[in-house]
Amino acid sequence: MNNKNIRYLKGVGEKRAALFNKKGINTVEDMLYFFPRSHEDRSKTKLISECVNGETVCISGTVYAPVRENRIRRNMTIYSMIVTDSSGAITVMWYNNRFVRDVFEVGDRYTFYGKISFRGAKIEMTGPVYEKEGQGRFTEKIVPIYPLTGGLTQKIVQGTMEEAIKDAGRLDEYIPDKIREKYKIAEINYSIKNIHFPDDFESYNIARRRFVFEELMVLQLALLDRKEIFCKKDGIRLDGSCVKEFIKTLPFPLTGAQNRTIKEILQDCASGKQMNRLVQGDVGSGKTAVAAAAIYAVVKNGHQAAMMAPTEILAAQHMETLQGFFESMGITVVLLTGSLKAKEKRHALEMTATGAADVVVGTHAIIQEGVDFYDLAFVVADEQHRFGVEQRAKLSAKGVNPHMLIMSATPIPRTLALILYGDLDISIIDELPPGRKAVKTYAVGEDMRDRITKFIYKNVKLGTQVYIVCPLIEETEKSDLKNAEEISRKLAEQFTDITVGLLHGKMKPKIKDAIMTEFAEGKIDVLVSTTVIEVGVNVPNANVMIIENAERFGLSQLHQLRGRVGRGCDQAFCVLFAHGNSEITKKRMETMCISNDGFYISEQDLRLRGPGDFFGTRQHGLPEMHIANLFEDRDILKLAQEAAKEINAEGLDKYPLLKNRCGKVLMDDVVLN
Repeated sequence: MNNKNIRYLKGVGEKRAALFNKKGINTVEDMLYFFPRSHEDRSKTKLISECVNGETVCISGTVYAPVRENRIRRNMTIYSMIVTDSSGAITVMWYNNRFVRDVFEVGDRYTFYGKISFRGAKIEMTGPVYEKEGQGRFTEKIVPIYPLTGGLTQKIVQGTMEEAIKDAGRLDEYIPDKIREKYKIAEINYSIKNIHFPDDFESYNIARRRFVFEELMVLQLALLDRKEIFCKKDGIRLDGSCVKEFIKTLPFPLTGAQNRTIKEILQDCASGKQMNRLVQGDVGSGKTAVAAAAIYAVVKNGHQAAMMAPTEILAAQHMETLQGFFESMGITVVLLTGSLKAKEKRHALEMTATGAADVVVGTHAIIQEGVDFYDLAFVVADEQHRFGVEQRAKLSAKGVNPHMLIMSATPIPRTLALILYGDLDISIIDELPPGRKAVKTYAVGEDMRDRITKFIYKNVKLGTQVYIVCPLIEETEKSDLKNAEEISRKLAEQFTDITVGLLHGKMKPKIKDAIMTEFAEGKIDVLVSTTVIEVGVNVPNANVMIIENAERFGLSQLHQLRGRVGRGCDQAFCVLFAHGNSEITKKRMETMCISNDGFYISEQDLRLRGPGDFFGTRQHGLPEMHIANLFEDRDILKLAQEAAKEINAEGLDKYPLLKNRCGKVLMDDVVLN
């Protein structure tokens, strides 16, 4: 590839290069891989008389009269001229563009591309792209449209791309020929030309397929390389036969998925290599029981285990759960969080360092300096998306290659999981415990407000607790979204005999924890909250979830919120107040009402919103795709994963150009976020 600095490309220079740098374009290679967001078909011209009001078209015509200047008011001048062809005349106009006065000569022929508008019997085109007929650079062909930044225009980027393709010359192919032949992948030079300046849309689709395949295959190879680094590390060999004793003590039977996942974990731990496994399970699928079984085996093998949670309240809940599992087995569980009093913290640190603590549960405080383990062999990280690779590495460094078990309660379609967690082995718990009742879900409008308010009061009086979730904390003048402060105030005024609590992300952690503790202890009847309760404590008595402005949440987030209720034996309810009549809103609400399956819901969320909105930010580690769409291109993803495995089995060293490409992906930190 061409690593020549973009500033030395013809027509660029230092100032323009700085603008390209803002788009991440520093070299000619970067320019070639700056793909268009769409294309406009300017290949066919129309006669003026054939033009339709509102359409965007190409016309070719003769300049009939010179450009006229018409000053409408201060800072507003219209420049216009008449253009004719064999079928009629059109007025071509520009606003505040003095440059056009000196461009056109009467009698010259030009091609114009722009939007047609009818004004009575007059046909107009405003602000078109234009060039002399026959030049064919920006009209009379299929033209790429690129994402821009201030100072760059489509013409500048299109012209620079033409120069980049010329400057690069003939590129070396780095996808192995046999892989291209097997998976019917186009050659790189054909693809570079046709992804930017296609001869036709069929050629563009062939080129796009190549670069989607390439992007996904290279990413998979980089992840496989990373996974091999982990797999080569020796881990403590554990004997898992004792887990049968633990399972017998449980007050409930394990599901088939739980048993399968425990078996996979124990096989990894018995291999002598470090385990790096992700356990994905829906809300309430029993991931903690699976982790507890593995922790039991670790302790019975004479080692320590640690569990890390994203919040102090969740860490405290995990400690209580594990203590409940292990209280009669002589296994000591300690809590280590930032809010512990100095004396309590010293005691916890001492027990951790001396080995008196078999299991240490905590927040990110566990990975801080000054926390030393006696013999850490197993680490559980709960809610994977809250922990980056760097944090996991710090936790892992507290022992000698301890086994890593990562748990996620955010169901992700398997195709996406293989991209997000390609460096991990994946177990999926896709069954809920027997007897668990599905949460009844209803989507309603404002006309049901009074009825739902009475429903809340009735359930509180029956002894049930209620969540009300809002997208905003406080009222704003420009928004009609329901807000937490307003709703909590109105409910407290309306029902003086029930206790209403308020919880939001702007509160200090200690206050948030205190409120959640009061709710868990039944001291608060109705908790009005923002989405901070999405990952929260288990409150089996909370059986009603009301979500305001549900159309503002993604399906997966709605499902996570709904998962806060229905944790006991009684029937639970979720009410979605949805505004707006768009087809997507209707489809999303319908999906929530008909399904409690997190994996199905995540598939629908991805289909309806696309990967970018599915995750909202890159905190989940979703790589930034330059051309691939992880939902639409799932078929290509499967082929790319197969190809990556084939190449990896042969050895990436055999293909130095491809290896270099994979190295660049890792260097760009795409898979490490």
